[in-house]
Amino acid sequence: EVQLVESGGGLVQAGGSLRLSCKASGFSFDDYAIGWFRQAPGKDPEGVSCTRTSFGDPYYADSVRGRFTISSDSAKNTVYLQMNSLKPDDTAVYFCAAEKGNPSCRRGRFNSWGKGTQVTVSS
Repeated sequence: EVQLVESGGGLVQAGGSLRLSCKASGFSFDDYAIGWFRQAPGKDPEGVSCTRTSFGDPYYADSVRGRFTISSDSAKNTVYLQMNSLKPDDTAVYFCAAEKGNPSCRRGRFNSWGKGTQVTVSS
């Protein structure tokens, strides 16, 4: 069974940084894509960044490119999202998701989800 547990969210001032972690179990990183998504109140879910180990460059949404970095540690079965230069618009619940293969970084393409972690950026 695929399980994903996010951590690392919190409250940070604009311009600050946070690192989110997604601890995964029940599947091999070699066979699955991992994505970070976020949803702010009243907004549609957004694919923030997605990656698949050894399968080309990660995807980044335009809104975070240059500020966020996705990485993975296969030995720890953990995927990270380093978020720098945070803005109030980054405030959202951030979810980790996994899907076999190499799906596009869209919410509907991923079927396994964590419960999310809240990120709040104050101005």
